[in-house]
Amino acid sequence: MLKLRRRVKVRLKKRYGQHLLISAGVAKKILDVAELGDGDIVVEIGPGTGSLTKEILKTPIKELHCIEIDPEMISELKKLEDERLRIHQADASEFDYCELGKELILLGNLPYNVASLIIEKTVFCHHCVKLAVFMVQKEVAEKLIKCSSWLGCFVNTLFQTNYVMTVPPRFFLPPPKVQSAVIKLVRKENKTEIDLKKYKAFLTTLFSFRRKTLRNKFTEDLLQKALIDPLKRVEELSLEEIQRLFFVYQLEGA
Repeated sequence: MLKLRRRVKVRLKKRYGQHLLISAGVAKKILDVAELGDGDIVVEIGPGTGSLTKEILKTPIKELHCIEIDPEMISELKKLEDERLRIHQADASEFDYCELGKELILLGNLPYNVASLIIEKTVFCHHCVKLAVFMVQKEVAEKLIKCSSWLGCFVNTLFQTNYVMTVPPRFFLPPPKVQSAVIKLVRKENKTEIDLKKYKAFLTTLFSFRRKTLRNKFTEDLLQKALIDPLKRVEELSLEEIQRLFFVYQLEGA
C-alpha cells in the first residue's frame, strides 16, 4: 500500500470529493464481483489516477469508458496505452451512459459528494445498464439495501441490490472520516414499466412525510384501493406496497 501512496503525484481536490482507492485487494474484489468477460463494455466512474482502470484493462473486455471530471486526473489516465480505453471529461451525475452502448457494466469508487446523484442517474439509464458495482459511504449503502429512503426504493424497483463488503478508511488516500462499502446492483429483468420521473417525484414526497401516518397524506379511499393500512407510516411499507400505492395514486389522478 505504501508504494501506491508514493505513486499519487496529482493534487487531490476537495470540491470533487476525491478519495483514491489504494488497496489492490479491494480493487480485485470489485472485479471479482463484476465478473467481467469477453465483449463486455465497461464504464468506470471517477477513475482518478487509474489504479482500478489498470486492473480492468487486464481483463478481456471489449471497451472501457472512463468518466472523469478532473483535467489533472485525465492527464494521468492518458498515459495508459490501450486501444480499448476511451476517456470522457464529464460530470458522471449528468452523463447519459446509454450513449456508450447497451448492456453496460458500471464500476466506480463514487465521489462522496455526488454518489447519490450518480446512483439516481444509473436508475434512469437502467435499460442500458445491466450491472453496477459501486463504492459508496457505508451509511448510503445501508439505506439502499434496506430501502429506507426514497433513493433506496427507487433503486430497488429496478435493480436487485446486494451489500458486498465494508471498506475501512485506511484503504483510501486521503482517508475519509467514514467507512465505505461496496454494493452490487443487478438489473431486474421482470421489472414493471413505470414513469420514472413521476415515480421519483412521488417517492420524494412520500418520504418527506415519514413521521406521519399515511392517512395524513392520502385519502382513506385511495389507501383502501391500494390495500394499505391508513395507520401505517412510510418506513413500515414494503416496496410492493409503495409501488401499489403509486399506481393507485396515478390512476386516481391525485
